[in-house]
Amino acid sequence: MSKIVAENMLQGGESGQFYDHQRVQQQSMQMSQASAYSSPTLGQMLKRVGDVRKEVTGDETPVHRILDMSETSSMSQHSLPFILSFNNLTYRVKTRRKMTFPAILRRPPVTEDDPIPGENLFTRTKVLLNDISGEARDGEIVAVLGASGSGKSTLIDGLANRIAKESLGGTITLNGEPLDSRLLKVISAYVMQDDLLYPMLTVEETLMFAAEFRLPRTLSKSKKKLRVQALIDQLGLRNAAKTIIGDEGHRGVSGGERRRVSIGIDIIHDPIILFLDEPTSGLDSTSAYMVVKVLQRIAQSGSIVIMSIHQPSYRILGLLDRMLFLSRGQTVYSGSPMNLPHFFADFGHPIPDSENRTEFALDLIRELEGSPGGTKSLVEFNKTWQNTKRSNQNLETVTPTHGLSLKEAISASISRGKLVSGTTSDIHTSPASMVPTYANPFWKEMIVLSQRSFTNSWRVPELFGIRLGAIVVTGFILATMFWQLDDSPKGVQERLGFFAFAMSTTFYTCADALPVFLQERYIFMRETAYNAYRRSSYCLSHAIVSLPALIFLSFAFAAITFWAVGLDGGFSGFLFYFAIILASFWAGNSFVTFLSGVVPSVMLGYTIVVAILAYFLLFSGFFMNRDRIPPYWIWFHYLSLVKYPYEAVLQNEFDDPTKCFVKGIQMFDNSPLGNVPNALKEKLLNTMSNTLNVKISSSTCVTTGADILVQQGITDLSKMSCLWITIAWGFFFRVLFYFSLLLGSKNKRR
Repeated sequence: MSKIVAENMLQGGESGQFYDHQRVQQQSMQMSQASAYSSPTLGQMLKRVGDVRKEVTGDETPVHRILDMSETSSMSQHSLPFILSFNNLTYRVKTRRKMTFPAILRRPPVTEDDPIPGENLFTRTKVLLNDISGEARDGEIVAVLGASGSGKSTLIDGLANRIAKESLGGTITLNGEPLDSRLLKVISAYVMQDDLLYPMLTVEETLMFAAEFRLPRTLSKSKKKLRVQALIDQLGLRNAAKTIIGDEGHRGVSGGERRRVSIGIDIIHDPIILFLDEPTSGLDSTSAYMVVKVLQRIAQSGSIVIMSIHQPSYRILGLLDRMLFLSRGQTVYSGSPMNLPHFFADFGHPIPDSENRTEFALDLIRELEGSPGGTKSLVEFNKTWQNTKRSNQNLETVTPTHGLSLKEAISASISRGKLVSGTTSDIHTSPASMVPTYANPFWKEMIVLSQRSFTNSWRVPELFGIRLGAIVVTGFILATMFWQLDDSPKGVQERLGFFAFAMSTTFYTCADALPVFLQERYIFMRETAYNAYRRSSYCLSHAIVSLPALIFLSFAFAAITFWAVGLDGGFSGFLFYFAIILASFWAGNSFVTFLSGVVPSVMLGYTIVVAILAYFLLFSGFFMNRDRIPPYWIWFHYLSLVKYPYEAVLQNEFDDPTKCFVKGIQMFDNSPLGNVPNALKEKLLNTMSNTLNVKISSSTCVTTGADILVQQGITDLSKMSCLWITIAWGFFFRVLFYFSLLLGSKNKRR
């Protein structure tokens, strides 16, 4: 079919006649009836997946495998009654003016570009969409064209409910009924311009995880696998099924295959409406044609396909059913590609035989945009031409929905196998209630998310190896630096320094968690925008996935340092030491994860993390006891994450009341008398004993561990309280992370 379309277009260009779109459709139908091959819906795919597949080759396009669909050769059976209408869509944004001193002294002039009232010296209103109307029907591809900045992506975002309702003017209806936001999320899919995929997953795994998210758990695992295999054939990805997606450091699939995978993960549940933002951007002509060919199959399966495209080739033009040209947010042409030559001929600019029609149209639009009058004449001519065309055809602009309401049409689609997300075919319910908000329960989402994260990270072992290496090296340096500390006053001071550095190190090493979510942010926003899973499921799975690595790192650090430094407490003391280090890693990881949900970039995030952790260490109580901290800063002492694990390990080390750390003459070690001979120190002790009437010998215990805790101001919390507070900080930051996702991932323009 693609070859016939291309040849017809070339012949039409050579003869000076535009190609006959109806004739092309008739030829396409004849071919589909002769070969009995068409794009299947999900139910038909699962039914026919074991049947014979035929390889169809076109000019310059590789093999595509399409399932046998002999039952659907009839056009009446193939067509589904859906039409998406949008009328008078208008979208304005306020932008800052470039201010100069003379401009402040005079009133801003009203120009053609900003005639909107209510502007002031500092802001101006820019119109991105201006009274855009049109329609898109099932079985058709609608292409939005225009130069950069014409409003293509803005229109797609408006139709896909990615612009706040209070900001977008006009109406959007499906089969004449207002389109509910919740319903649109479930029956539609949006493919972004950027390919946002996990790099270390294979094509098959990526689609399988998408199936786990978007297909209900009532569908068996085997049927989900059949759906994925059928989709791989439909997308022409069979040869790349076992290849990883890849990134800058890992070789993976090609750009065209990556784009088709991006489309596949959004159509896995067979949506009724598919939006795409420049799906051919950055692809060569062959890859771009293959992508649009896939979109044609999706449309023929009963979906509405609306995409923006920059400059389609001859072959791609033959696959399009409707075109909408925009210029500075206004419609300059809306209709079938076969009417494009008539339109510009009537406008007084006939398309030469040797030129690509879309290239000529876009060049003419750019030329008019640079003229004094702009494209106003073309906009007005389009309105007149459309009205004349409708009056000549004497057709009513009524949707051929066969008398079906929206919920009846959705029910018919569900019965045909489309929109498989746990939908119900009960036509007595409202359209929004016919489809569930989420395809799977909370626990199922959490399991699938955890599996995907584990799979992706397991294939990059060098990342965990670097973290483990940093912990081992740090532990080794501390162990050899503070090797087998004694119980002297100097040993006490060295212990305090070791604990302060060790606890702060656990928090600093958690900074590597910052890029994890920042790299996944837009994948998360894309998937949650259309209810692939709940945000709460993502938060919990994110925490679960991080725990095994934290446990291993904590044990490695505790095992290296505890006995090497000579810490007290035996095996029970080691267990608590390991627990408080794990709690510190947990709190630090949660804190950094929360920041990753707030900050926009990695560099800014690292700057904030390093600064805040330095403040935590400053107010932890190591450099200045709690009693000495100024009252106006005492609140920060209790907010310090380092305070609680630091106090916990000190109590774990010094809570033995029978263990002595300063005996007799050792009390002079940290004073100017430290270098005095021991004989003189004993005489001083005798003098002090006589004066105080207390027996003090060289073996008398002067300072116990409890005395050290009092000197450090650690008296208000027990070590178990410190442990639980540290763990609670981790959960607190996880809750904050959830709210940051809830408030910061709306993914809508304002």
